[in-house]
Amino acid sequence: MTDPFSSPGAKTPPKPFTLTEGRREVRSFVLRQGRFTEAQQRAFDTQWPRFGLDYTGEPRDYDAVFGRSAPRVLEIGFGNGEALRFAARHDKDRDYIGLEVHAPGVGRLLNALAEDGSDHVRVYHHDAVEVLQHEVADGSLDEVRIYFPDPWHKKRHNKRRLVQPEFAALVARKLRPGGRLHCATDWEAYAEHMWDVLGATPGLVNRAGSRGSVPRPDWRPQTHFETRGQKLGHGVWDLVYDKTGMGTGE
Repeated sequence: MTDPFSSPGAKTPPKPFTLTEGRREVRSFVLRQGRFTEAQQRAFDTQWPRFGLDYTGEPRDYDAVFGRSAPRVLEIGFGNGEALRFAARHDKDRDYIGLEVHAPGVGRLLNALAEDGSDHVRVYHHDAVEVLQHEVADGSLDEVRIYFPDPWHKKRHNKRRLVQPEFAALVARKLRPGGRLHCATDWEAYAEHMWDVLGATPGLVNRAGSRGSVPRPDWRPQTHFETRGQKLGHGVWDLVYDKTGMGTGE
């Protein structure tokens, strides 16, 4: 069986990938897209109509998209899609939405979803903030997952971190009461930053108590890089926050 996460015949595109060589252009920032393979390009050509969602900037009827009404999980920055693919295989009762701006990772996941027949998954190749702001209704998500976001470890770059007060408030607004936010990081300083931000966000309560973390849940697979890092003595922090109906923080 072909490994959908392998990249044979990799080649570097002559310019940053946009979905004109697919379908649309990511306009919010420019990325170093890395190695983009012919298989990943074919995935955009053949699988995007099945699994892809083009950003419209308008409220999205996800019940119509998936052809059913089911709880929805949104993963922000899914990388190569390994965790999202794992979740889709093991949780077919919920619908999954993935957001990723790195085109090769989107291509890999599209191939994997086609191989698995995971029609309860849809993918955006777009900025997560814009999708949340304009396409996702308030209180409509069962869970939001943010696994190993860029830590921007230099102090002068900390402001570029995804998890910031305004973003956390946006995520909290999109979660239903009783919903869940799950963040994971292997950078202790970012865990500290998340505790500061999320602990001050009305409506989010840390399941492990103030400035606490939980063991890796079964629904998040351990990655190759995570295993390698742990062998080198690196820590991993899983932060799980529940959305209350009272609008109060922890």
